[in-house]
Amino acid sequence: MASESSSAPVESTQVTTVTDGVAQVFRWEADARIEVRDLGREVVIEANAAGLRTLAGHLLVLAGDGVPDGSHLHLEDSNGLEDGSVGLVLERCNDE
Repeated sequence: MASESSSAPVESTQVTTVTDGVAQVFRWEADARIEVRDLGREVVIEANAAGLRTLAGHLLVLAGDGVPDGSHLHLEDSNGLEDGSVGLVLERCNDE
């Protein structure tokens, strides 16, 4: 994981998405670093403590009461993840 620069939002520490008229606010902690690597048969999510808390917060937003099925957040290289990361989608699915 690169330590000198972060691709997580710097000036804006939050993103708001809307699904079926319901807003979800996703926040990044200062200095959060998150890298996602595809190793073929497994995916590695490597993050510092702030990055792990940020991911946990994103998951808690999606797990919140009243959040519609299909609500999701795209994290990509240079958009919430470290440069060189593979994309990651966090999505709520209420199907059993």
